[in-house]
Amino acid sequence: MAASHATEGSRSHRAVLLTVTCLGQFMVLLDNSIVGAALPDMQHRLNTQLTGLQWIVDAYVLLVAMLLLSGGVFADRFGRKRVYLTGVAVFTAASLVCSLAPSVGWLVAGRVLQGIGAAALAPASLALLVAAHPVPHERMKAIGLWAGLSGIGLAAGPVAGGVLTEAFGWPAIFLVNLPIGVVLLLVGLRHLGESRNPNAPAIDVPGTVLSVLAVGVLTFGLIEGGARGWTSPVILGSFAAAVILLAAFVTVEARRPAPMLPLRLFRQRLFTVSNTAMIVVGFALMGSSFFFSQFFVYVQGASILRAGLQTLPVSLTMVIVSPYAGRLAARYGFRIVVTTGLALAGLGLLTLGTVHAETGYGNVWWRLGLAGVGFALAMSPLTGAAIQAVSPQEGGLASGISTTTRQIGAVLGVAVLGAVVRTGQSSGASFETGLDNAFLAAGVVTLSTAVFTGLWLAKSKGAEGSEASLPATGPGTASTSNEVSASRR
Repeated sequence: MAASHATEGSRSHRAVLLTVTCLGQFMVLLDNSIVGAALPDMQHRLNTQLTGLQWIVDAYVLLVAMLLLSGGVFADRFGRKRVYLTGVAVFTAASLVCSLAPSVGWLVAGRVLQGIGAAALAPASLALLVAAHPVPHERMKAIGLWAGLSGIGLAAGPVAGGVLTEAFGWPAIFLVNLPIGVVLLLVGLRHLGESRNPNAPAIDVPGTVLSVLAVGVLTFGLIEGGARGWTSPVILGSFAAAVILLAAFVTVEARRPAPMLPLRLFRQRLFTVSNTAMIVVGFALMGSSFFFSQFFVYVQGASILRAGLQTLPVSLTMVIVSPYAGRLAARYGFRIVVTTGLALAGLGLLTLGTVHAETGYGNVWWRLGLAGVGFALAMSPLTGAAIQAVSPQEGGLASGISTTTRQIGAVLGVAVLGAVVRTGQSSGASFETGLDNAFLAAGVVTLSTAVFTGLWLAKSKGAEGSEASLPATGPGTASTSNEVSASRR
């Protein structure tokens, strides 16, 4: 009887843990997609230009990209519960700052804080879940639920963003995080158990700082170049500084005993090719998604609510298709599935580049869906390929690096495709023409990468029938070093 009660108590504890971790990741993913629907309202009410909107998105993505790996190590070293709840607290407080922001500058500052909170919250939530499920079968099932349930946030974002913005204005999309955050803090403080890894490596502070500065300065040059002039001293100086900082980062990482990014992993062709392709996935997906609502509102004259609903085919198809991508890769190999996915995504984006103001939605939704299906097919197998390329002990690190490279691509996508739109406008072209050029550019880059992966993504010997080697994460989830490393403790 006592054993039965203990088992019931353990199940109850795990149910609470699953709920708390899923809800935290749901909040992060919701924030990834909810902002896009509100961008037109932000532009109107904050009286900002395209550059301001780019910073609102990239300030968040940049911090998440550069701090995810360190966030996972931080959680292992100082306690997963502590880091998770700290991330929740920072994310929630930052959401309040964003909702009260009187200007673009304040909103960007709030988004930076949100990024810091998300970079702590996301890896710690997965680490808590993995540590509580030592049995491999139960662990994979829990991670699958975590990815699937939290991934609903990605699909809900455009609709929730459209409804809230239409009814209350853009600040409401950040206020929705407050009750979720408060519930997570109250329940988490009471029910979550603490766990840590006493043998976790030291945090790579120099590498983290240099990576943030290098990508940050590069992003500044790409976003501000259109407004300040590509040959202005400030922009040229930012590009030069980015090169110097990147070189310093590589030098530091090559000499540190426990670097955040072990450069030796890139000697494996499979690892290098998969991460290069993942950068393109982030670039094309986030860069194009940044303009979806703006296209429907500014080019086709839709309301913000209708625009949010009209962008739904992308996120919805990704949530539906992603769980099957790993199975397909396990059956047919990484190369076939990834190449097919990138080709479909590229074709979808190319067809979006031919959509105009008078094009009916019946001839638009399938283009968005095609891109969504393609990206969903590519993401999970690309991470699986990166994991397959390294030793089992470094699988979690490889997963974390794959997520980081996708986020870096997302930062660059918003910056570069925004520059394409602005460059077209500065040459006298309309906003519609600029958007077409951006979608076409994203499509060409994605299709070129499909050819690249078809030629260079070597078929791993362990790919066939090796579904367990693939990450059980959905679109946008933050797989980190904790996923595998925690499972082996």
